[in-house]
Amino acid sequence: MQDRRTLNERYELQPMPLARGGMGEVWEGRDTTLDREVAVKFVRFPDGVADDEFVRRFMRESRITARLQHPGVPAVFDVGTAEGSPFLVMQRVRGTSVSDLLAQHERLPVAWAAAIAAQTCAVLTVAHQNALVHRDLKPGNLMLEPDGTVKVLDFGLAVALDLTEGSQITRTGQAIGTAAYMAPEQVLAAMSGPRTDLYALGCTLHQMLTGEQVFTGATQYTVMNKQVDQDPPAVRDQRPDVPEGLDTVLRSLLEKEPEERPDSAQDAYEALLPFAADAGELPGAVQPPNVPNPARMYADVLSSAFGAAPAADQRATEPQPAFAADSGPATQPAEPAATREATRRDIETARAQAGGLVRDSRYSEAARLLGGLVDPARDTFSPTDSDVISLRLEWANVLFESGDFRRAAPAYHDLRMDLTDRDGPDTELVFRCRMQYATCHKELGDTDTALPVLQELLADEQRVYGPADPRTIELRRQIGMLQLGSGHREAARETLGALLDDVRAKHGEHHPSVPKIEELLAGIPR
Repeated sequence: MQDRRTLNERYELQPMPLARGGMGEVWEGRDTTLDREVAVKFVRFPDGVADDEFVRRFMRESRITARLQHPGVPAVFDVGTAEGSPFLVMQRVRGTSVSDLLAQHERLPVAWAAAIAAQTCAVLTVAHQNALVHRDLKPGNLMLEPDGTVKVLDFGLAVALDLTEGSQITRTGQAIGTAAYMAPEQVLAAMSGPRTDLYALGCTLHQMLTGEQVFTGATQYTVMNKQVDQDPPAVRDQRPDVPEGLDTVLRSLLEKEPEERPDSAQDAYEALLPFAADAGELPGAVQPPNVPNPARMYADVLSSAFGAAPAADQRATEPQPAFAADSGPATQPAEPAATREATRRDIETARAQAGGLVRDSRYSEAARLLGGLVDPARDTFSPTDSDVISLRLEWANVLFESGDFRRAAPAYHDLRMDLTDRDGPDTELVFRCRMQYATCHKELGDTDTALPVLQELLADEQRVYGPADPRTIELRRQIGMLQLGSGHREAARETLGALLDDVRAKHGEHHPSVPKIEELLAGIPR
C-alpha cells in the first residue's frame, strides 16, 4: 500500500498513512470528484489471506453504518475493494482522541468525563435502535472535536472481523475486541449486544476519571480473566472528588451480568447527564466558550427551545417492536403498495433485477423492489405458491443481508407458518426459516426471544435428524454460547458439558467440535 497514490481513479491518498493498527490502516485523502477531504480505511484480512466471506460481512456492516444519521457518527461516503482489500471512505474527522487526551492530562475533569460518556450514549442509542453494536468501544475510538462534540469511530468494523462464529480468539490469535474494555459475555462466548457496549463505556469512563484502566495484566488473557472474575476497583478510592451518584452510574455500567446494567444507552445517558454540567475549558482540546462555534450555536438554540432535559419518566422513546417467539408480528412491515395483479413474469423480472442490485450492493433498492411485489403476488396466486415462496424468501434474505433484522424477522416467521401449512413442520426450509428468525433476534440483542426458538428448533431437529447429526451438534453449541453470552452460565455449562460428552461418545476425541466446546467450557468460571 505504500506505493498507492490514487484509489479507484477517484481518491488521492497522502504518501503515508495517518494511523496503523490491528484492524488495518487509515489514510488521509481527497475525493477528486467532489473535491473534499476524506479518510480512507483499509481493513486487513484476519489471517492475511483474502476471504470472500470477510468481504461480504464487511460490506454488510458498512451499509448498516452508512444508515446511521447522527452528528456523533462520521459519515460514510463509499465502500469497496481495491486489489482485493476492502476499504471504507469516511468523513475526515479532526480532533483529539480520548486516549491522546488521557496521555496529555492523565485524567479528565469529572464534568468532561461525564459529558464525553453522555455524548457517546447518544450515539449508541441511535446505533442500537438500528441493530448495530459497536463491539470495540474504547478511548481510541472516541474523538473529541474542538467544539466539544464527540465522534464515535469504527462502527461496524469490529463485527466484520468476527468470523469465527463464537470462538474467543480469531484465527490470528487476537482477541475480538480489546481486552481492557471487553464485557464478560464477550470474553466467555464472543457474544455482543447493546449492553456489551455499555460495559465498554463503563471501562472507558473509569479510565477517564482515574487515568487507569479498570483491569491490567501482563497478557490479554490475564485481563480477560479479570473482566470475568474480579470486581472493579472503587473509583472514589482513587479519586474522592467523583460524586457518589456518578460512582453509582459507573458501577451499574460495570456489572458482570448484562441484565444488571442499564436497560439501554438512553437510560445511561439520562443518568450521566446531571454530571456533565458546567464542564468549563479543556485546554489544548476544546475551544474556549467565548469563541463562536456553529455547532454550539445550534445546540444552544435547542437547549433554549426545550429548556431543561426531560425527566426520565417523561422522556420520549422510540418504540421497539417486539416479536413473540410463536405469535409473529401484528402487522406486516410496510412496503410500497401495488394495486394491480402480479404475473409470473413480474416475479421473474423482479427477482432478476433484485439479483443485479444485490451484486452492486444496492440492498435497500432490492428490498423495496421485492417487498413491493410480495403482497400482489400473494393475493394473485397464494401465499404458498412456489414462485411466491421463492420471492418471499429472497426478500427476507435481502433484508437480512442488509442488516434490517427488524423487518427480516417477521418475514421469516410468516414464511415458516405458510410453509408448515403447505409442507408440514419438519422440512429443511421450515427449519431454516426458524433459525433465521432466531438469528434476527440474536442480532437485535433479544436473547429472551432467540433462546426459546432455538431450543424448540433443537428438539425438532434432533427428532428428525437424530442427535448425532452435524446440524444438531452445531445448534447445541450455538445455544450454549447464547446462554453463556446472556449471563446464564450454569445453563451454558450444562448444555455444553452434555454436548461434549455426547460428541466424544458418538464421534470420538478427534471430532472437530471437541476443541471448540472444550475452549468454551474452560472459560466458564465456577
